[in-house]
Amino acid sequence: MALDDPFLGTGWSFPPTFDAGVGEVEMTSGLEDINKSLEIIFSTALGERIMNPTFGCNLDNMVFEAMNTSRITYIENLIKTAILFHEPRIDAKAVEVRPDQAEGVLWIHINYKVRTSNSRFNFVFPFYVNESNV
Repeated sequence: MALDDPFLGTGWSFPPTFDAGVGEVEMTSGLEDINKSLEIIFSTALGERIMNPTFGCNLDNMVFEAMNTSRITYIENLIKTAILFHEPRIDAKAVEVRPDQAEGVLWIHINYKVRTSNSRFNFVFPFYVNESNV
């Protein structure tokens, strides 16, 4: 099965963008749709979606926590569980969280296999909090 096969799905781009000329929302498909789905899962707090309160990963609760081995293992487990429950198109083969204390970023590296094609890919998600202007 090809990675652009419609079976892998098509969804809105993230963040949602609109094409004014056509009057439609821009869509993503295949592998790009899977990566965007992972971004959405990791950036959504549990309970944030009213109609689906168990959707998300709750990484936002880890923002000001000390990044020791125990906490990193806990975050890796959060990510694996979120992928298991919310992204059925892939199997996470390896999840590694690397804190960058100097930059204040958690680098989340995921090695995954697309179930329908047995193709392996990597996804890197930089988790950090943007400063507010308020």
